[in-house]
Amino acid sequence: MIPLHDDIKTRRFPVVTYSLIAFNVLIYLYQIGLGVDLESFLFTYGLVPWNMTKGIASEGFSVKGHVLPWISYMFLHGGVVHLLSNMWFLHVFGDNVEDRLGRVRFIVLYFCGGLIAALMQVMTGPSEMVPMVGASGAVSAILAAYALYYPRVRVLALVFIFLVPIPAFLFIGFWFVVQLFNGYTSLLWESGTGVAWWAHIGGFAAGLVLAKALGFGCDDPCMKEMRTGLRVIGR
Repeated sequence: MIPLHDDIKTRRFPVVTYSLIAFNVLIYLYQIGLGVDLESFLFTYGLVPWNMTKGIASEGFSVKGHVLPWISYMFLHGGVVHLLSNMWFLHVFGDNVEDRLGRVRFIVLYFCGGLIAALMQVMTGPSEMVPMVGASGAVSAILAAYALYYPRVRVLALVFIFLVPIPAFLFIGFWFVVQLFNGYTSLLWESGTGVAWWAHIGGFAAGLVLAKALGFGCDDPCMKEMRTGLRVIGR
């Protein structure tokens, strides 16, 4: 299923959401210009679980090797499809979450979600030598927040060749079940799919907790309209 758009208009221009998208795209353009140096770049600025566990003991601690990757990995991507899928989900769901939380709290949600996502992946695969890259964990936190704030909003999705309006809680809930299934099977069979399933799961779980905490006191007229049964004018 591919989400196309929802039926909520934002009150403010989503500066942070679009800035994150632009920055991710710029970093990817830089990546593809590195040529033979790309692999070294990804191992330096991607997050390698082994470096964060056994690597610290054997090679010693450094800020560049053991602090910076926890942030920089969120802006690196393994290919154009990886980049576009993450940025599209951020575009569809991020603007409304930013509108509800405000820019500062949205940033906190995004980066804390990404950090906890990375921690979950390191905990489930501490000996992995392959660098983890991508905004998926942070975007997963945004999806969780959206499901919590706007569960009944219709998301128009492309399902095979059909356009289907699906309530957000069903669309995002199905997505999360897929992550759980693949994460569980990856532990059982150590399937090398190259996807950090547990980062998605960790980011989503973190997003639920953070969205509840950060959303306290937020006044969103869209939420009020949905509670009273009124439909918000679509884009």
